[in-house]
Amino acid sequence: MSKKLFAEVIGTFILVFFGVGSAVLMGEQIGFHGISVAFGLSIVAAAYGLGAISGAHLNPAVSFGMVAAGRMSGREAALYSLAQIAGAILGALVILMIASGRAGYDLAVNGLGQNGYGAGYNGEYSMIAAFLFEAVATFLFVTVILGATQSGAPAAFAGLAIGLTLTGIHLVGINVTGVSVNPARSIGPALFAGGGALGQLWLFIVAPLIGGVVAGMVHAVGLTRASDAG
Repeated sequence: MSKKLFAEVIGTFILVFFGVGSAVLMGEQIGFHGISVAFGLSIVAAAYGLGAISGAHLNPAVSFGMVAAGRMSGREAALYSLAQIAGAILGALVILMIASGRAGYDLAVNGLGQNGYGAGYNGEYSMIAAFLFEAVATFLFVTVILGATQSGAPAAFAGLAIGLTLTGIHLVGINVTGVSVNPARSIGPALFAGGGALGQLWLFIVAPLIGGVVAGMVHAVGLTRASDAG
């Protein structure tokens, strides 16, 4: 288990370093499209590099979706989640340290790639719109993950399918919430950004967890391969 947890720390660090790092360090140069690709590539890298060790969940919503699907215990999911949050915090800290080396960078002004909604944030979508997007997008994301990693699925393409799905989700919703679909990814930057990011953090914990658990339940009932379901 210690190897699995360490892999989750490193994998979530990769996700935040690539994804959040692209937004903070290169956002003006690459725009929303580039940031979307960076998040997707981070998943591909972690999946193929670390998936054989821990499954490369990198996301509490995925881990608890696995619990709902009957593929993981609640204790394991809780330990995975703690490791994922630790990795996200470390990733956000490193990005902050790098960004602080640029003349004119101000955390309060430039932010740290934190998620958000409402007045002053990207497209200024409402809380209800943000919650709906995060819940639905996480449901779709975890559904793809569960399907791509079940027995009988073409394992060689799982990481690519999952990474492309996350890219697509960002292309749809980065202007809505910055896209979380992952409580750990949101917790890391918010802890350093503080203020409004912390005040809105609850949404990026609750909505993805709901979406992930519902995806796990649906998978267990109706999307598991017939041979696996008996």
